[in-house]
Amino acid sequence: MAEPGEHDGDDRLHLEDLHLGQRFTSGTHALDAAQIKAFAGRFDPQPFHLDEEAARGTPLAGLAASGWHTAALTMRLLVEGGAPIAGGIIGVGAEIGWPRPTRAGDILRVESEVVAVTPSRSRPDRGTVILRSETRNQRGEVLQVLTAKLVVPRGRAPGGATKGTLSP
Repeated sequence: MAEPGEHDGDDRLHLEDLHLGQRFTSGTHALDAAQIKAFAGRFDPQPFHLDEEAARGTPLAGLAASGWHTAALTMRLLVEGGAPIAGGIIGVGAEIGWPRPTRAGDILRVESEVVAVTPSRSRPDRGTVILRSETRNQRGEVLQVLTAKLVVPRGRAPGGATKGTLSP
């Protein structure tokens, strides 16, 4: 049996299971200053991500998580059950924006909506789905908007296995 936020494979959604307007909500992730600084130290070492004092005088007006940190946390929340898609979350393109900074103390959750479902004409084993995801904090403020085009497998064989294989 799957743990909360995990899927055992049988409840993952295939292309035929998805429809326009379908919504998903992820679990949550509490973010603190130590996580912000650790990520920034490795991947985005700018003063407004590393030091509260230095961050005060910037346009962010205080310590803020890197947008890429918010994106990485969004991906984790989607993978852990916020977008239960068969075959995993395989992106082939995206548009991303950060309308407000992510701060220490924020509790993130991702709310997603299917905005397009398109079966492939050349690859009958798959199609594409456009998923619009908003990463919000505990006050419901939108911190990130991600519109991603995903490859999603079609159909199920007897026993719940995916028909065919999904290759990149």
